[in-house]
Amino acid sequence: MLLQDKLRAYARLMRIDRPIGTLLLLWPCLMGLVLAAQGLPEIKVLLIFIVGVVIMRANGCIINDYADRKLDAHVERTSMRPLVSGEVSVKEALILFTVLGLVAFCLVLWLNPLVVQLSVVGIVLTVMYPFMKRITNMPQMFLGIVWSWSIPMAYAAQLGEVPVEAWWLFMANWCWTVAYDTMYAIVDRDDDLKVGIKSTAILFGRYDRQLIGLFQLAALGCFIMAGLMAERGLIYGLGIISFIAFAVYQQGLIYGHERAPCFKAFLNNNWAGMVLFIALSADYVISAAV
Repeated sequence: MLLQDKLRAYARLMRIDRPIGTLLLLWPCLMGLVLAAQGLPEIKVLLIFIVGVVIMRANGCIINDYADRKLDAHVERTSMRPLVSGEVSVKEALILFTVLGLVAFCLVLWLNPLVVQLSVVGIVLTVMYPFMKRITNMPQMFLGIVWSWSIPMAYAAQLGEVPVEAWWLFMANWCWTVAYDTMYAIVDRDDDLKVGIKSTAILFGRYDRQLIGLFQLAALGCFIMAGLMAERGLIYGLGIISFIAFAVYQQGLIYGHERAPCFKAFLNNNWAGMVLFIALSADYVISAAV
């Protein structure tokens, strides 16, 4: 295989061609940094977290594909992933995972000891997640922890501690992640049932839409609580209203349980997160200007 083709295969393994996961991981992380800093975070901290999010999302994809390499061939959406097709060997994937993990760990060494300690937990959680699909019907709930772990790390980086406010944001993102990843799991539900992969989409069954709605509602309540504790104002409130509008739109998309609309609903969460983050940032900018 030519070097150019190999690099493309590595990029696909890390999902560089599909940034949706990076963005869904980035918005709550940035919200955590902004809330902890009460406005603009330290530039060094901001850059470390942005790069760290990109690296850890890539690493999560690598370890996920490694764990699922024997199952992905039987799932329509994943049948041509690099480890399944043989474009990337198992050894190459594990080496890449190790190198990226070391780079991410070196980044947090620039921060305080609490962040370093939390980062070790984050790496362990990342490695554990892919195997949850074999032992629990609720892997999305475990993913919610993994996907939210950057929030206490962000507060620790800015404040040297993790206050109660951070855990409200953590719970908001946990609930939101369970909701949108269940939408994603509906897309693969039929294939997952055939190969024995577990998910909340399977667990929730015919009540999936209603339970997704409950998690969206819980996420909304926790986002509101985080904003109240941070004494946020009208602009953040408009962001909350937009989050409600996105949730209602997504409920309409998943109503028929069809693959394409459910996947569209999942993707739509990027806009929900981006608008909420922009509203939070704008709230600080405007309040500082008044």
